[in-house]
Amino acid sequence: MNKITDKQLLIDKIVDAIQDTKGEDILIFDLTTIENSVAETFIICSANSNTQVAAIAGNVEKKVRNDLQDRPWHVEGTENALWVLMDYVSVVVHIFQKETREYYEIEELWGDAKITKIDN
Repeated sequence: MNKITDKQLLIDKIVDAIQDTKGEDILIFDLTTIENSVAETFIICSANSNTQVAAIAGNVEKKVRNDLQDRPWHVEGTENALWVLMDYVSVVVHIFQKETREYYEIEELWGDAKITKIDN
């Protein structure tokens, strides 16, 4: 398999895991045309509580590990679960509590990216 196919499989698996745990407002940002971007793809979603943020993060990690034999390079934010960031190098997942997502307006920061909205 090539790198593009691998990345698309990873994106699809992450989105499936988010949907399984009822994550909402899922957006995929293609950052490949953005200069100095920290990753090629961002996946952003919202949750209603820190319990749900933690559940989504746990499900993403489990599904990707079990199905694709991949692990995140780095994870942060699990202590308070207001905003968990999971770094799979080319793909970075942001799982926000709704209020935290609204506060940081991360969509505005990457407004130049090609954005795909995933229906719940």
